[in-house]
Amino acid sequence: MAEQWNVQGLDEAITAGATDLSTVEWSAAVADAATGEVLWSHDADRVLKTASVGKVFLLIEAARQAETGELYLDEQVQRLPEDLVADSGLWHVLGLDALSIRDACALIGAVSDNLATNVLVRRLGIDRIGDTGRSLGFTASALLDRVREDRGPQHPPTLSRGNAAELVRLMADLARGRIVSPAVSAQVLGWLALNTDQSMVAAPFGVDPLAHTEPDNGFVLRNKTGTISTARIDIGVCDVDGGDGGLAWAVLANWSDEVDLRDAVLGRMTAIGTVLRGALQHTVTDRTVAR
Repeated sequence: MAEQWNVQGLDEAITAGATDLSTVEWSAAVADAATGEVLWSHDADRVLKTASVGKVFLLIEAARQAETGELYLDEQVQRLPEDLVADSGLWHVLGLDALSIRDACALIGAVSDNLATNVLVRRLGIDRIGDTGRSLGFTASALLDRVREDRGPQHPPTLSRGNAAELVRLMADLARGRIVSPAVSAQVLGWLALNTDQSMVAAPFGVDPLAHTEPDNGFVLRNKTGTISTARIDIGVCDVDGGDGGLAWAVLANWSDEVDLRDAVLGRMTAIGTVLRGALQHTVTDRTVAR
């Protein structure tokens, strides 16, 4: 039986607050992860910068090529000088010059590792990553390039782009095993289970950000975030422990660099997560009463 989700507080969550966020561009959606039905949306077709969220498409391609035998996850990949970039990640501070593809994907899932991303973009091919995304029906959302410290006019204008309509479907389809195959979907979700950034929509679920591959605090949570100075993005899926699918979300926020709005934006994203947690816990209460 389909869940009857109570997400009525989401309009208020994205608009309420003391800070004027009228200059923030939002694209947001929430869906039933078991059915894919969109339960709520706010400018969901608006295409925005998605920062590191586009790395999910790289993880999908790595898992797809592993399933077809085009690569082996235990294959060692070497970091080269042209791959080096700092900011998010750990590999650039480690002494290892080579990692397995499996470990590089784990670093991307856990800490959005930029160096691992660049090595795998070189190994997999940015065109093949894009082709697979488009074959899955994602035309507005994509990883466009490798990570660059300096982005010039000869480069794609941003690392990745997307909209909530497609990205919420991506997370719901991963949860339902529909991204390429059940095995590929499970592999990608396994890497996303390592994510240590729970500062946005996922914050109210209260999971241990360093250890939630197993159910934690009563929830099963998988998500990917993206962060630049003028954007915050969180796409994910969460269910109660023992649940039947849960809720998927995609919340994207972009703003200009004239005023730093990150704290206020994070407040709205956390408010959205609070509504989602309440909706999930309400279903547990309903099941208990039904018994």
